[in-house]
Amino acid sequence: MTDQSNPLKILFYVQHLLGIGQLKRTATLARNMMRAGFDVTVVSGGHEIDVDLGGARLIQLPATRATDLYFKVLVDEDGQQSDEDRRQKRANMLLDINQEQKPDMLITELFPFGRRQMRFELLPMLEAASKDNLRPLIISSVRDILVAQTKPGRNDEMLDLVEKYFDYVMVHGDPELISLDKTFPHTERIRGKIFYTGYVVDHTGVKGGADAPGAGEVIVSSGGGAVGTNLLKTAMKARALTSAKDLIWRMMVGVTVEKDIFDELTALAPEGVTVERARPDFTTLLMNSALSISQGGYNTVMETLHAKCRAVIVPYAGGLETEQTLRARLLAEKGVLQIADEDGLTPEILAAKVDDALNGPPARAEIDVNGAAKTIELLKVWAEKNK
Repeated sequence: MTDQSNPLKILFYVQHLLGIGQLKRTATLARNMMRAGFDVTVVSGGHEIDVDLGGARLIQLPATRATDLYFKVLVDEDGQQSDEDRRQKRANMLLDINQEQKPDMLITELFPFGRRQMRFELLPMLEAASKDNLRPLIISSVRDILVAQTKPGRNDEMLDLVEKYFDYVMVHGDPELISLDKTFPHTERIRGKIFYTGYVVDHTGVKGGADAPGAGEVIVSSGGGAVGTNLLKTAMKARALTSAKDLIWRMMVGVTVEKDIFDELTALAPEGVTVERARPDFTTLLMNSALSISQGGYNTVMETLHAKCRAVIVPYAGGLETEQTLRARLLAEKGVLQIADEDGLTPEILAAKVDDALNGPPARAEIDVNGAAKTIELLKVWAEKNK
């Protein structure tokens, strides 16, 4: 534990635009930081979501979300496009928050390897923090796989920002599965700043008996965002074609999915299919399930591996996304899960993958899923070195 009379102060910035994977990973880290005795403030720039931060302070910026798969148009909660006044308000709030908190560590989720759209508020804060007399350690917190850059100069821009502002880059992955250089080819220049933590996984799931939540069920989830409705509809049709047709299939609908879509899914559900919103005990459902069908988001895939349940992954591949497909393919090559392409997915194809998964081994892989604990260790070491 840290010195409770003078706890390590952490300011953690996160911006989710479409799904909520970034916020979920940040929340898992925040809970572990609080348990370690840190003083944590999470600044969230996405739409308001009820997440367990373990007692960490939450500061909500005026919410911003994306309207398209390419993140080109950002709007507020009312759907109004962000304008200069709104951007300036957020930028000023971030400057004030940093000044008031005076953190020992300033952590940005994904930036500068992503969230380029938020430069208008992040660069002023990073510039101010870097010039502060009590300069905080500045750390980037990134997942294992980055979105491939298609525009010339973007990777150089990221490198320049890391070299100018950041002391460390925490990669929440296991290089034995995939190292950062596979999706960010210029890592050599910043190799001394890169530290792998292992995968950050919510370990709160509880394995129970026949009456446990999710026991013997097929859990179908499409993440916490608005995409993935087609997967849920396809799974409903696939159920009758599988050897699991007599099991309960539980459809988990993302918390940001509109009510009319949720109502449509509920109306479509045949007997034996339950439709409900995503639940805080999702990891417990996985621990007790017969099978998980999901998209290939970071959190869900790693929670599935931790739960050691059989799995079919249908990676989201819309817009510029390559991350989910790459991670799923790497794991499929290890024989720990079945993969079905989102493009051209039919009930028949999904049903065949479900039976393959049910007849195969549970999802087991020798992958480091202790990323939260390793993150705490690194932060303590860095804080001690910075004294």
